[in-house]
Amino acid sequence: MAEYYPSQVDYQLTIKGDYVNTLDIESFSLMMKDPSYCYKFYWLEALVILISEGRLETTFDEIIDEMISNAWYSVREFHIHLSGIQAGAVRDGLERAVILLAELSDLPSNASKTEIRNAIREHNKELKAAKEQLTNMVPYRALAGFFHRSDEAANWNSTVRMVEYIQRINNTVITLPYTLGDSSKLKKEVHISPVWAKMIQDNTVSILGWIQYEKVKWLQMNNPEVPGLVYKLAPLDEKMRKLQHVHKLWDAIIEIRPVRDVFTDEFIQRKAYDVDHFIPWSFVMNDELWNLMPMDSSLNSSKSNRLPKWDPFFLRFAGNQYLLYEMVQEKPGIRRLYEACFRDNLHSIWAGQELYRPGNTREEFTSILQKNMQPVYDSARRQGYELWKV
Repeated sequence: MAEYYPSQVDYQLTIKGDYVNTLDIESFSLMMKDPSYCYKFYWLEALVILISEGRLETTFDEIIDEMISNAWYSVREFHIHLSGIQAGAVRDGLERAVILLAELSDLPSNASKTEIRNAIREHNKELKAAKEQLTNMVPYRALAGFFHRSDEAANWNSTVRMVEYIQRINNTVITLPYTLGDSSKLKKEVHISPVWAKMIQDNTVSILGWIQYEKVKWLQMNNPEVPGLVYKLAPLDEKMRKLQHVHKLWDAIIEIRPVRDVFTDEFIQRKAYDVDHFIPWSFVMNDELWNLMPMDSSLNSSKSNRLPKWDPFFLRFAGNQYLLYEMVQEKPGIRRLYEACFRDNLHSIWAGQELYRPGNTREEFTSILQKNMQPVYDSARRQGYELWKV
């Protein structure tokens, strides 16, 4: 069993079996070293996924399609920038390809992988240039960690010479994970080494975990304002949302005091509302009480993954939050229901120490809420979340 710490950090890439005696595992651990763009991570991830499915022969085109499918959810549902923004423009070619596919198709942000692949095939002609751009360097650069085994320097200025160089190293120096064929652009073949394929198939879970760890580090560096980024790489189970106790709390409040819907200004009916997030759950990735509100069920699907306008809706939202706060202070039964929310919905230190402390006036409560919510709201806007037109 070989253990590697490729970035000198705390993730342990563990390779089971005696492959360390037959394959250059140390150079393999360098395949994601010094990335310039995020699609280097997605390239290796796509390759590992295809190999895990038993593939020994593939093409640039097929690998790029897998990359787009894997990046779709992070870019479209969570508005993650894969390599940041420069001068107002998206830097990463894979992110641009995902955005272009979204513009060409009617796919929802939470589309399934099958739907994404079907859309890629349907719009393949329009996507061709964006896909080809992704093949310029990464398929070659990904193998750079092995090249130090050779005395011959790589010629990065010619893809033809790089294909020949990779083949020479594979034949005379060390067995590489893959070599490349002679076809051009997206049709170029990728030949997987059978011995490397066996190693990857035997260690798929460990390798994909390592790739995800390195990818998260890169994405967090390029999206410093985004919370919970580790949960934004793939579709999540809706069951993760824990709103049951909050719903019971609002049920009890509505029975005692009328509560107006933040968006319609109509009184909320006890059996006809949902508990929803003011700032979308897909951004904050939590069910904190201070961001939750009762909302007319008929509007919830319309709001979806969008931000309400701050003005005038924040003050209405804060008014309902203060109503909840008053009831918690005044009614023992409401207080007990509020305390039942502690485990799932009350983790923010500022909320416990400032917002829900006894003695706040309406103005103080609203000021505390605004001070803590508006920076999160503004971060979501900068990340690209759309405004909801009520």
